[in-house]
Amino acid sequence: MNEQTSLWQEDYQSADFAELCNALYERELGLLSELALSSAPSIQGRLKSLPHYIKRTAHSMLQVETPLKLDVQNASWSAKQSVQMPLNGQDSESVNRWYVSANLHHGLVVPIATESTILLDSIDRIDLEQQRFRTNLHGWFYLSAIAQNKTTGQLLKPNKKVMIAACSGHCWLNTHRSNPMTPSLRELLLSCAINWRNFKQTLAI
Repeated sequence: MNEQTSLWQEDYQSADFAELCNALYERELGLLSELALSSAPSIQGRLKSLPHYIKRTAHSMLQVETPLKLDVQNASWSAKQSVQMPLNGQDSESVNRWYVSANLHHGLVVPIATESTILLDSIDRIDLEQQRFRTNLHGWFYLSAIAQNKTTGQLLKPNKKVMIAACSGHCWLNTHRSNPMTPSLRELLLSCAINWRNFKQTLAI
């Protein structure tokens, strides 16, 4: 029996794993019930893939090395929230310089700032000819231009404060702290792929 198999078995037998899965199932089924899905096959497809992603996320949250505190009952990360959104050093020139020097690759986790929070996304396409890359949900960003996609949000360079805020769902309304939002299942899985020692790389999950 290899080490990876042993870790999975330990997770399946742990109370924390069961509680994480239950919390994730409850949340995801609640979200599915609110979606305006047009056909039964689309719902069936979502439900069929749900066990795999929930088990994978729960396992990853229990195994990943992170400065965040795991809230097992709510299946989320928690950390002290900054008074304001942590945007120091996030001017467009600094952000572009970071991405130009980074070893861009598919799956790299990147933070995107909206008006009230910071979201996690990942690179799914790189266009070296036009010096740009595409993130899965927020679209294209150019390395030689202002690091902002006005329709979806502002690209940030990852650092500890930014990534902690994104993983924990920290929110700010009118420059004041607000109640955290719950990251999506996809964002929780992405949070487990962050290499906290080197933000230009991701972990294999």
